[in-house]
Amino acid sequence: MMAYNELQANNNNNNNNNNINNNVGGSTAIASKASAPQNIIANAGLSYEDVLNDDFQFDMDGHDVMVFLHIQKTGGTSFGRHLVRDLDLKRPCECQRQRKRCYCFRPHRNENWLFSRYSTGWKCGLHADWTELTSCVDVELDKNEGETAKRRYFYISLLREPISRYMSEYRHVRRGATWKGSRHWCLGRQATAIELPPCYKGKDWLDVDLDQFAGCESNLAANRQTRMLADLALVGCYNKSSMPAHERDRVMLASAKRNLAAMAYFGLTEYQKMSQYIFEETFNLRFAIPFEQHNATISATAVTNLRPDQRRLIEKLNGLDIELYAFAKNLLFQRFEHLKAKDANFAQRFANLGNIFYKQGVTEFNWDSNIEDALSTDH
Repeated sequence: MMAYNELQANNNNNNNNNNINNNVGGSTAIASKASAPQNIIANAGLSYEDVLNDDFQFDMDGHDVMVFLHIQKTGGTSFGRHLVRDLDLKRPCECQRQRKRCYCFRPHRNENWLFSRYSTGWKCGLHADWTELTSCVDVELDKNEGETAKRRYFYISLLREPISRYMSEYRHVRRGATWKGSRHWCLGRQATAIELPPCYKGKDWLDVDLDQFAGCESNLAANRQTRMLADLALVGCYNKSSMPAHERDRVMLASAKRNLAAMAYFGLTEYQKMSQYIFEETFNLRFAIPFEQHNATISATAVTNLRPDQRRLIEKLNGLDIELYAFAKNLLFQRFEHLKAKDANFAQRFANLGNIFYKQGVTEFNWDSNIEDALSTDH
């Protein structure tokens, strides 16, 4: 927590839940705008504190937009599918057979309320991160809808236990995934080949062994969750010579914690039922299926089979993500307890998550079984 406290001067190591949320939430937009050039305005959206107001309502008939920041190998592919297929809506998303795209329009006009892979496509780049999305979403929706609108944005994301996530990404890359389409856009330009030298020659890294995978210094699998949630403008984008490594890590981790805490919603793959309840209570929307928890994934088995030296190296490579995940877990439990305390019908609600009997054709929702997705370079 040292890095986080250093950048949060008002926190003063106060462990009061409300003070933690107040000091972290709401600072994201200010920090990102101050760090960006005048011609780039980062829109970090409404914070979790904003949606806690008793009179809050996610307004699909207005100009509210949910933005899904999809981090690789966190279960986001499955979650993204269920955002477009299994929410109980006045006007359900229209999904075309054999296509990876759905029309998620507002009840009374053809405008998007969801910005995600399966609704709008990768408009801001393949697996766009916080830095890319906050400077891109508004522009892309204006172009898509042919007009400028004053929208309210609600950022959502998923995180996963870092070592399991890293091993899942390793297995995915070993099967041929590359994510070459990712732009790595920051402060108006893409990262250069000097800033992000390739880890392999040829079209992919097929059959790479784990030691080679972990040995590439420019491999973005390491601390991926921290990097994708941080405002990279604060650390000189992908130019690692802009500041000492320890300072870069400190600033990036603090920024990721601040942005995560300010998000309207985030879930953890390891706490699916809790994550479902928080989503539904935050947005006053209901899934027509229950989230199921099955922890025996292939990557979990792979983690137990690591040599001790491999385990130590992977923990070192993902040290920032490990601290971020601990912070996220604590915050998730705080949010859950807060919402639980406000819910007079909590026991009944929690026991019956996803039980909307009149919606037909839905399937059991299981993040874990979908984390080990079939090979695709855009997962």
